[in-house]
Amino acid sequence: MKRIIALNVLFLPAVLFAQQQLSLEESYNYALKNNPLRNQADWLKEKSDAEISILEKGKLPKLDVNAQATYQSDVVHFPGSLPNMSIVPPNKDQYRATVDVSQLIYKGGAIQAQTKLKEAELQTLQQQVEVGLYGLKYQVNQYYFNVLLKQEQAKLLELKKQQLQERLNEVKAAVKYGAALTSSEKILEAELLKLSQEQTQVDADRKKALEQLSQLLHLDVTKDLVLENPNLTVYKNEENLRPELKLFALQENQLTVSEAAIAKEVFPIVSGFAQAGYGNPGLNMLDNSFQDFYIVGIRLNWNIFDWGQNKQKKNIIRYNKEIVSTERENFLLQTVINEQAAYNDIIKYEGLLQKDDEIINLREEVLTSVTSQLKNGTIRSSEYIIELNNLFEAKIDKQLHEIQLSLSKANYNVIVGK
Repeated sequence: MKRIIALNVLFLPAVLFAQQQLSLEESYNYALKNNPLRNQADWLKEKSDAEISILEKGKLPKLDVNAQATYQSDVVHFPGSLPNMSIVPPNKDQYRATVDVSQLIYKGGAIQAQTKLKEAELQTLQQQVEVGLYGLKYQVNQYYFNVLLKQEQAKLLELKKQQLQERLNEVKAAVKYGAALTSSEKILEAELLKLSQEQTQVDADRKKALEQLSQLLHLDVTKDLVLENPNLTVYKNEENLRPELKLFALQENQLTVSEAAIAKEVFPIVSGFAQAGYGNPGLNMLDNSFQDFYIVGIRLNWNIFDWGQNKQKKNIIRYNKEIVSTERENFLLQTVINEQAAYNDIIKYEGLLQKDDEIINLREEVLTSVTSQLKNGTIRSSEYIIELNNLFEAKIDKQLHEIQLSLSKANYNVIVGK
């Protein structure tokens, strides 16, 4: 009961109270710990233990109680008569109650082999759970970096709003003293309203993405939660540590153990038995009365010809091993392809980021010049807005490339099982 309660508590949604920051690694941990699949591994263990217990009970004595009452149309009798002897035939109504005990003596190690097979099956099934849980990391990556992108976009929009507000305050002062046209003020005000719409859209998108991440992690988070931009490193040609590889190895081991269990099926079965009973007639069919009796003995069962079934079962095991081998080869091939694709994305975004910095530097120089011209009244507000938008578009591009680079690195690490 305590175990069940503990498992149920595991699925109560965690609440992120004091902690207002969340890292990618913490997101992985929450997703793996709180997913319903995590509970499955424990139930698989309970199921396997119960099945093994049933197998082990096959070594214990078997006790059966049997009773029957019959009436038959004829009984054993002698056709003639013997001198000085009268033989009374058994009654046509007969009664018997017995207690039968049997004890397995030898089964060629079949029970031990089946027990090992159940243990191997458990390891395989539990590893399948781990593979399923590991796949959650891809989902975490998508949701996490989607929230992070919206989070960083909101910061840029707020910075852009501050700059626009500063220019608007300067233009208002210029209009007051007749140094600028009223239209310049209206243009900036309209741009601020447009920017406010963009902020509303980004905030709504971030809230939606945060809710998706919250559901995946089984966390109750607030809208003020800040995601950390991870500083990830990748190494080319790392050893593949994916849980699928361990699963393939366990599947092959299970098939090997299964093959050993099949080999035990052709061994003879030796058991001892005893029967104690009470009936009419007893063992002496000529004694027409209720008697108690007993029988003890030893029994041998050996199926010496099974029409090749055992051999066919072994062939099936061999075919399954080949299937597992081809699945592993295909998995490794796909992993190499995905790994190279993710690494190429990393190189691509690193190259784009180098150009992003150059573009932003040039745009900042242009905006500085345009800002000075706006203050001096030599250009209109619309011209300033064009250059301001150009700068922030460049910054958003850089921000997008940074998030895409981090996402590519995160996916690369997941692909190689890091």
